[in-house]
Amino acid sequence: MTLFWIITAVLVLIAIAFFAVPMLYGKEYDDVASRDELNKAFFKDRIHELENESQEGLVENRQELVSELQQSLLDDIPESEVKKSVQVSAGMLLPGIILIVGVSYGMYASVGGIQKVEAWHDAVNRLPQLSQRLLGDNAANEPLSDQDMSDLTLALRTKLHDDGDDPMGWLLLGRIAMANRDGETAEMAMKKAYDLNPVDGDIQLGYAQSLMLSGKPGASDTARQLLRNVVKKDHTNVQALSLLAFDAFEQNKFEQAIAYWTMMKKLIGPDDSRAPMLDRSIERAQERLNADDKAKAIVNGSAAIAAPKVSAEQAKQQVVAIISLAPNVVMPKQGDIIISVHSADGAPMPIAAVKLPLTTPFPLTITLTDKDSMMPQRKLSSLSEMIVRARIDSDGNVMTKQGDWYGESQKVMLGGDTKVLINKQY
Repeated sequence: MTLFWIITAVLVLIAIAFFAVPMLYGKEYDDVASRDELNKAFFKDRIHELENESQEGLVENRQELVSELQQSLLDDIPESEVKKSVQVSAGMLLPGIILIVGVSYGMYASVGGIQKVEAWHDAVNRLPQLSQRLLGDNAANEPLSDQDMSDLTLALRTKLHDDGDDPMGWLLLGRIAMANRDGETAEMAMKKAYDLNPVDGDIQLGYAQSLMLSGKPGASDTARQLLRNVVKKDHTNVQALSLLAFDAFEQNKFEQAIAYWTMMKKLIGPDDSRAPMLDRSIERAQERLNADDKAKAIVNGSAAIAAPKVSAEQAKQQVVAIISLAPNVVMPKQGDIIISVHSADGAPMPIAAVKLPLTTPFPLTITLTDKDSMMPQRKLSSLSEMIVRARIDSDGNVMTKQGDWYGESQKVMLGGDTKVLINKQY
């Protein structure tokens, strides 16, 4: 900041000089120059007239008249006027200087963003402290606020602008961007870090995670390869295994996902706080795997999703749906069949859902239970009345519906059965 104020002072002094120099010397020089030019003009005109008069014989003492004109030109020096001009300029100098300084710093204080500049320099000075708090190295283990995260990002960007060859700085910036859900900045920063140090395991892990979040074509393949390299070097890297498990689950490779999560359970131990979450993930993947196996069972020419025998009490906590296709439905070449249970008011958020491969033949019969619930706190059995929807998803993205075929059942009671005819298109 000291350098900044020195530079502003120099600029203000230059502005004062542009104002003061003409005030001190400009008028004097202008007056003298104007007087001299006028005198020279009069002198030349009079000399020219004397020459004409001398040739005509009207003037006999030409040389004496020329000498008098020369003496008049030398005697025309109005010292009193020059001094008076200088005195007036000096009197105006101080108010002008005060005005220049006041306007310069007043305008900067008003529109120059001095508070932001001071906050920027303060953030840069706090970079080591903020970095330690982000990494959990501070004794108080105080979490970072949103403002702290913003300051840390600004300080890191400043540091990386001055030193762009710091891979760990780019890695840290990428992690902050991912925490702020800024996928574009995260991918850019992680790519910079990876280009500078492509063999570092943490950087490979961060770059892979940013690629997975980007959703760009081919990015998942690159991310998968990076994660496998990390696991190959370090078989105990839980974060890499977690990302691989998530990727396998999204790719409907449930056996691989279960294998990765099981490996993670062995590494962290049963007393770790993450163990219950892993149990739920494994259970969810196993249910999806069983659903795929059920879809392959064909009974009497229909795709009946075989379910284990249940008691009368369990039968009251489920709903059975028979899904069929209308003749006008055009099946896509690839996709999934999504069967979902919704509350009786037709709310778009499903209470339970099952996804089956498109290769499952129609008509199909499926039983939905609490195991298919989307959220543990709201199970299928909590509904006394519901509707069942079936949709043929053609692009693998459950959020997009354009062009998908779908159907909806009438209201059905818990423990009952219903029919769904897929005959409409979004």
